[in-house]
Amino acid sequence: MSLAILDGGTFYHHAAIHGRRYRELFDKIIYAPELTTDALAGVTFLIVPDRINPNILRARRDVLIHFAKAGQTLVVFGENRADTWLPGVTWAARPTNFWWWLDKTARPPNRLLAPDHELFQAVPFESTIWHFHGVLTPPAGARALIDVPADPEGRDSGGALLYEDWVTLPGRLFVSTLDPFYHHGSNFMPAATKLLDGFLPWAKRKAAPQIDRGGR
Repeated sequence: MSLAILDGGTFYHHAAIHGRRYRELFDKIIYAPELTTDALAGVTFLIVPDRINPNILRARRDVLIHFAKAGQTLVVFGENRADTWLPGVTWAARPTNFWWWLDKTARPPNRLLAPDHELFQAVPFESTIWHFHGVLTPPAGARALIDVPADPEGRDSGGALLYEDWVTLPGRLFVSTLDPFYHHGSNFMPAATKLLDGFLPWAKRKAAPQIDRGGR
């Protein structure tokens, strides 16, 4: 029973992973360039934080896929070009509105599609809302948990910001465009810290030897 996280080696990874706030939640911290199958022995829940060098992840694609094929849980956050190394991932860039929150009348397009999902008992939907850099198209059979809708005038097809996938590989995949480790470790974007405050203890609880399908 073990929760592991990859460390990309940047200042924001170090602050988020090794800082006092979350450090005790991780059973194992693996420096991403040193990821091997042996390093994942005993790990049942692996987090790939946002903004790790995609070249590193592509070079360790087989290790990550083998982990998920073994029936474990793999969580992949945004800006990792997961579409180039993780099966089933389709990503498309979108213009990023960094400053929508300065407009008091603005309403972000993010939609909660699965309020019944166990994750949202730990993470309030409001803590998942900040700017985004792109959208995902979940593979057939996967479940979008948060999305942005299609533009009614047909200018944008919309897409998922977070989905859960039990179908592409034998394990459980969570794939997201969100980048909370970067924002928490950079000391801005309070929602990102609130997301990790809920998500990481939840991940710790879910790091169990047997797959729990109760969140489907």
